[in-house]
Amino acid sequence: QLQLEESGGGLVQAGGSLRLLCTASGGVFTDHVMAWFRQAPGREREFVAAIARSGGGTAYSDSVKGRFTISRDNAKNTVHLQLSSVKPEDTAVYYCGGRYGTVVTRTGAYGFWGQGTQVTVSS
Repeated sequence: QLQLEESGGGLVQAGGSLRLLCTASGGVFTDHVMAWFRQAPGREREFVAAIARSGGGTAYSDSVKGRFTISRDNAKNTVHLQLSSVKPEDTAVYYCGGRYGTVVTRTGAYGFWGQGTQVTVSS
């Protein structure tokens, strides 16, 4: 059973950068596609980025494409999300998710979740 823990959130000024970390344990990391989602107050959880099991394929939402970068280190069982050129609308709780199979963007397709880390962007 894959267990996930996020860290690295915090307060950042608009235009700044932040690096989120997701650490996995309790499962075979390379069996899982990994992804980042986010949820702002009063809104549904939404897809941000995903990366294939080998790290060879990625997907991004249109709202973060060109600003955020997802990466994984299969030797360390970790996934990073590099946030750059952040905007106030990036403010949300960011969740790490995992699933078997291929890269998809649908929230319900991910069965493993962390507790989330808060990212707040000030204007």
